[in-house]
Amino acid sequence: MFRLFTEKDVKKLVLRLKEEYEGVLVRQRAASEELKEENRRLRARVLELEGERGSVGEALVSAQKEGERIRAESARLAENERKELALLAEKCRLMLDRLQKKYPDEEDVAAFAAFNEELESRLGGEEEDYVFDMDEVISPKEPLDLEKLCRDLGLMEDGE
Repeated sequence: MFRLFTEKDVKKLVLRLKEEYEGVLVRQRAASEELKEENRRLRARVLELEGERGSVGEALVSAQKEGERIRAESARLAENERKELALLAEKCRLMLDRLQKKYPDEEDVAAFAAFNEELESRLGGEEEDYVFDMDEVISPKEPLDLEKLCRDLGLMEDGE
């Protein structure tokens, strides 16, 4: 038989292959450790972002509820202001009626009448359904609904 390799050559070859394999193995272990470390960092970041997403979701829900509350409050305030303006317009109309009866030819009364007409036109010129009746307050014909009264005056919100 032909001998191509001597025992010494084989040992050298095995030693060289073993060193190369160990080098490759060391590089693979280092790459594996790097990947494990990167994976750990990414998991931590995902957990952090999921926590932030929960906080953002809660903040959005809270902001939406606050927006709804502000809209309801604004609507309630606008309605109260509208009622106040309607009462003011009614008081002006009553005062104008009294002044016109007492001083029908006075120039100031005519100016006040023009103001009252302008006020009525800016408020829509429509008659208000609600007219304040002092007799009804002093001696009501029906039992007084304090809850409805408080809501109408804006002292209590619906659902309280």
